[in-house]
Amino acid sequence: MNEQPLSMQAFKEAAACIKQQTPHSPTVALVLGSGMGPLAEEIGEPTYVPYADIPHFTRSTVPGHAGRMVIGLLQGQTVLAMQGRTHFYEGHSMQAITMPIRVLRLLGIKTLVVTNAAGGLNPAFHVGDLMLITDHINFTGMAGYNPLRGPNFDEFGPRFPSMVTPYDLELQQVARRAAQQAEISLQEGVYVSLSGPTFETPAEIRFLRAIGGDAVGMSTAPEVVVARHSGMRVLGISGITNIAITDPTSGGQTTHEEVLAAGRTISSKLIAVVKGVLAGRAIVG
Repeated sequence: MNEQPLSMQAFKEAAACIKQQTPHSPTVALVLGSGMGPLAEEIGEPTYVPYADIPHFTRSTVPGHAGRMVIGLLQGQTVLAMQGRTHFYEGHSMQAITMPIRVLRLLGIKTLVVTNAAGGLNPAFHVGDLMLITDHINFTGMAGYNPLRGPNFDEFGPRFPSMVTPYDLELQQVARRAAQQAEISLQEGVYVSLSGPTFETPAEIRFLRAIGGDAVGMSTAPEVVVARHSGMRVLGISGITNIAITDPTSGGQTTHEEVLAAGRTISSKLIAVVKGVLAGRAIVG
């Protein structure tokens, strides 16, 4: 794994490359997780920027992640959607996988909407549910792989940023109203971020439930930490794509194919809620 710190020059070169390829000036960014890519198809007047064309960007090797930016108009807002992300388990450093968030800030992004496919820890959740993320437990960061490890970039934020409200309280309210208006049930809870790529053992599931986790996945928290460090407002939504297995004798198995299939069914709900949030106008404030 390459732990070589990235430079401010690298961030600026990536941002300049993106600016050269689009006439749009987005203020809202969407990070679309496994199976959530169809949301980007709703964007009008799109510009497509493959990650492979952006200097210093890493490329996702995971099925279900298209690996490109889609920049254009959605619900009267100018948005940038990231169709897919790279993950720590792919062998990249934390700085590398969160680099896009730094670049988004240099592009003028003020609000970040993060989505992911997650396993349901809460026994009340079902496959196909959406969960509004109200907080997270960043296990990878707590274990020493915090994305802010290394020299601080004072241009973005302070050495010791507060994480009391990683997910914007006002945007949570907007999301609740959007879900209600669309007649979509919106669960709420704490997202647990692990490194992956293995799915959790039954004992690990019981532990994560005991410490207050409602959903578990392999992304998102590092991106949110970097976004909050640079002053972005963050809204997080998980799609519950599988239910965690606590009984090893049940015969059940969790697979990535299952996650992708469930993500495709969840995407219509996600599209409705995100479009409702964007229409709320409060998102760019």
